[in-house]
Amino acid sequence: MFIRKGTIMADRRDALSAMFSAKGTRVNTNRGDAYYKKLEEQMNARLTELENTPVANKISIEGVLESEGLTRRDFMKWASAACAAMMLPASFTPMVARAAELMNRVPVIWIELQDCAGNSEAILRSDAPTIDELILETISLEFNETLMAAAGHAAEEHLEEAMHTFKGKYLCVVEGSIPRAMDGLYGTIGASGETFEEHLVRVAKDSAAIVAVGTCATFGGVPAAAPNPTGAVGVQDIIKNKPIINIPACPANPANITGTILHFVLSGQIPELDHLNRPKFAFGYRIHDNCERRAHFDAGEFVEEWGDEGAENNFCLYKMGCKGPMTFNNCSIVKYNSGTNWPIGAGHGCIGCSEPQFWDKFAQERPMADTHFKAPTGGVEKTVDEFGIGLVTAAGIGIGIHAAISIAAGKKGE
Repeated sequence: MFIRKGTIMADRRDALSAMFSAKGTRVNTNRGDAYYKKLEEQMNARLTELENTPVANKISIEGVLESEGLTRRDFMKWASAACAAMMLPASFTPMVARAAELMNRVPVIWIELQDCAGNSEAILRSDAPTIDELILETISLEFNETLMAAAGHAAEEHLEEAMHTFKGKYLCVVEGSIPRAMDGLYGTIGASGETFEEHLVRVAKDSAAIVAVGTCATFGGVPAAAPNPTGAVGVQDIIKNKPIINIPACPANPANITGTILHFVLSGQIPELDHLNRPKFAFGYRIHDNCERRAHFDAGEFVEEWGDEGAENNFCLYKMGCKGPMTFNNCSIVKYNSGTNWPIGAGHGCIGCSEPQFWDKFAQERPMADTHFKAPTGGVEKTVDEFGIGLVTAAGIGIGIHAAISIAAGKKGE
């Protein structure tokens, strides 16, 4: 991949640093000394093995950071924040930095199927890239239709060579859903004549693991919205015999992509996942719990209509259809565009884009209490797994009761 040039302000905080310092962030470092000692030994062995493997990509993280005006101190700050984000003790910071320096030894084959390339664009379009985005440039990206110069049969030959050379070692990153209607003819590969499903199965076969990036690849996304004319599905609906890591959102945050690949570099294994195969370090957080407007929710202060006094004072957007109470993601902590902002911060409610069937269930400007979805026992105050297993993604009555109490509290205050 090419190296972008960009001016980075001296006072710009890296996205993962924001995660590290955010109020409400949960970092599990209480598993005991014996556990972490064994984990450290495992990671040391893994990194030593990588150090003894040939460099697939000659671009180094040091060179990329230097070209962007970032110092070793900046890098170590990021490593400390990344360590916290992955729920590791601070003592693992040097090991995380060491792993980041070895990213160019982990081959990645990135394929795009039924998508808008929004995840690739989100990474490439940044004019002041974060360290997460810069690290993604140092991986050994062996194949990516959007970025590579080759096309047609030349591209297919390179793909075959990469799959053979790195058999059993490469990460297969998938962007986009898989159409299955009309025998898959809604999506075909011109050079090989394969359908998208056949292409995915072939590339995934010899991979070490699969990383589904974006909501289209994870759950079908917008293409799978009713009436789903192409029969779009996610990667996990096709591949059943490989480890799959889902990184949903529209688009996925580069910090979460980096963290997932970094975990694989560190341990050679996939990170701990929730019931939807999402990394818990990124999707164990509910938007509602870490929202900057949560205090207004608890005080019963809501935006009643766009442009009113509540909107001017950044009141809670629940009544305007915000799905933060039933959406699990860390975008309220990490944010987007170099940690500049995120949808709720910009004045629009969350539409739950990291949840299955979000377009049909969540992407409308009305509160969940006005829908016909049933809530799990316990309502809003559920963990990610309890919430998801109980109902997968919806909450209506429970959230409504919680909101009603807050509304009543607000009126009493008035």
